[in-house]
Amino acid sequence: MNIQPLADRVVIKMVEMEETTKSGIVLPGTAKEKPQMAEVVAVGPGGMVDGKEVKMELKVGDRVITSKYSGTEVKLDNEEYTIVKQSDVLAIVK
Repeated sequence: MNIQPLADRVVIKMVEMEETTKSGIVLPGTAKEKPQMAEVVAVGPGGMVDGKEVKMELKVGDRVITSKYSGTEVKLDNEEYTIVKQSDVLAIVK
């Protein structure tokens, strides 16, 4: 199955990252807060949204940082995705 977002929406997949504390303890992804790093899986076409022209700045494969509690979580083919507005993406990580 394939997800195609509409308007200024972006489908992202959260990236679980291990974190090491200052004392050297490795924290698995489940022991931390909700991750904010994600990879873009699909991008909507942009266009007119609420009477304003929206140009899509993101592309598939971009690694991004999102607002902490933004978007709608969906599960498709045993994979979890989040659908957010492009404006909920705070930065592209290069």
